[in-house]
Amino acid sequence: METATENNLPIGKPKWLKVKLPIGQKYTELRGLVDKYKLNTICTSGSCPNMGECWGEGTATFMILGNICTRSCGFCGVKTGRPENVDWDEPEKVARSIKIMNIKHAVITSVDRDDLKDMGSIIWLETVQAIRRMNPNTTLETLIPDFQGNTRNIDRIIEANPEVVSHNMETVRRLTREVRIQAKYDKSLEVLRYLKEKGIKRTKSGIMLGLGETEAEVIETMQDIRNQNVDIITIGQYLQPSKKHLPVKEFITPEQFEKYEKLGKEMGFRHVESGALVRSSYHAEKHIL
Repeated sequence: METATENNLPIGKPKWLKVKLPIGQKYTELRGLVDKYKLNTICTSGSCPNMGECWGEGTATFMILGNICTRSCGFCGVKTGRPENVDWDEPEKVARSIKIMNIKHAVITSVDRDDLKDMGSIIWLETVQAIRRMNPNTTLETLIPDFQGNTRNIDRIIEANPEVVSHNMETVRRLTREVRIQAKYDKSLEVLRYLKEKGIKRTKSGIMLGLGETEAEVIETMQDIRNQNVDIITIGQYLQPSKKHLPVKEFITPEQFEKYEKLGKEMGFRHVESGALVRSSYHAEKHIL
């Protein structure tokens, strides 16, 4: 494992974090459509390292409910502040984007909207319904916030019945208060448990490494997630979005990621994506199987 220097600045990125530029006909076509129609994908706005690979598989991720979050997580590059008014035409816009791009598998995510009475859950439901109407052959994953654990809002996601529902733990219990300032570790576990209890066929969660967690804490978190009957887990390397965000304490080696993948499979996860460049929607199209 490679750790930070004495002045708490991360060392140079190791070779296994270097990414090839996205190429291929499918990627080029989708990039052209995104630019032409000004489509909003988190793949492009988040400069995801796997964009070329995912687009080549016909998968893309869309963020709804604006680009300003009511929470101020220490790891996240999304702006924090007072969000704009809800765009009630957004469900149709997202569905149209998916149709234009001919997306086979779409991942929908959002900022936290603690400012809204329904926390954005109505737009969530309407977005999934609009995608279903306009793209009946497209499969869906919803990567949801915790909705403050409010089951009435979570029930709207369950009503929408996407193929996969995901909610990320992000980090281990000890670091949750620092990394996810307004979130609670046990509340996220409760959300994952509730989704499965209410009949969601595939549930999913993800964690980032390199924030100062120990191996024992990672394994404990993996087991906590599995204890909620979660089917899929993603494990990736945290990378600092800016100097204002939490520093990288450690770059996890490929060998360590392989160890977590093996342990995850032994725990009974249906799918384990574990690697430095893994993000929440990495290989998302395979998680419906």
